Amino acid sequence: MRIGSNPQKSERKITLTTHHRIVIVVYIPNEEGFYENSLDVFKTCLNSLVSTINSHAAITVVNNGSHKKVSDFLNLYLEEKKIDTLISHNTNIGKIDALIGAARSSREKYITLTDADILFTTGWQENVEKIFAGFSKVGSVSPIPVREGLYFGTSSVLKQILLRKIKFKSISIPENFNSYNRYLESINWDLETKDDTKWNVVESKNCKANIGSGHQVLTIDRDILFETIPTNPSLTLVGGTSENDYVDFSIDKANKLRLSTYHNYAYHMGNKLENWMLDLQNDNKKWESNINYELNSKSIDLHNNWFFNKYFGLKKKIVKKLFNIFYKK
Repeated sequence: MRIGSNPQKSERKITLTTHHRIVIVVYIPNEEGFYENSLDVFKTCLNSLVSTINSHAAITVVNNGSHKKVSDFLNLYLEEKKIDTLISHNTNIGKIDALIGAARSSREKYITLTDADILFTTGWQENVEKIFAGFSKVGSVSPIPVREGLYFGTSSVLKQILLRKIKFKSISIPENFNSYNRYLESINWDLETKDDTKWNVVESKNCKANIGSGHQVLTIDRDILFETIPTNPSLTLVGGTSENDYVDFSIDKANKLRLSTYHNYAYHMGNKLENWMLDLQNDNKKWESNINYELNSKSIDLHNNWFFNKYFGLKKKIVKKLFNIFYKK
């Protein structure tokens, strides 16, 4: 038997106070071997987010079957309102399924998908959002520029260059030299030796960005979650082609730009803390930004479309070949 009327029925419609959501999935089953220092790394990652986002952003953490010490830590941060949302799974359901599931339940226009070992620095949110505002049809922006990302899921960017809708030039960015080498070192790639090596830079409305990015951390336009990302679960614990299928290719299939910030605003830490990481976190200061964006939503159904996938693959090859001819890459 129900007595009275639910008071929520007479309340006004919900008004969003945020336009940016950060989603982070953490899986730390123990503190042994590979995971020995993972909790300290994750704490540094989360603290760097808390220190650098403004009041228009909120954090969602997905606890993907981590051990009790991690759960207790996250419950404390939820209670202290350092994070906005905590989703907990008793067992590991797979990184991508946990990530995309939480992202699709978010209501903000911009959604940052990040690994649990990323160190954010002051200004990352502002500079990521500046690129969304400065370029048309942006699909994703990463705060970690990757110099060799010219052809990784960027055919839509190359097409915009060929159509002269955005400016393109290869220029050196010496300021990125040290931070880029730290990124290369974190993934065990060979380091660069010259700080005048050319970067692939695009420009629109006096806003500069680098072409392409990795997928350890990037901010996407929410519409992509409901346009070109597969609707079926990945059922993959981690790796394989899951991140390519559900993140990288989906941005390009949506015919949107895959970019990164002109300078570096985040670092990949790996599974062990170093002193320089702690120094950067100590330098992080809270700051405010009042940039507001109009929220628009329009979805198309391109899920699991065989013809679309074949067309997309052909388009990529044609665009890449034309770009190489005109810009002699």
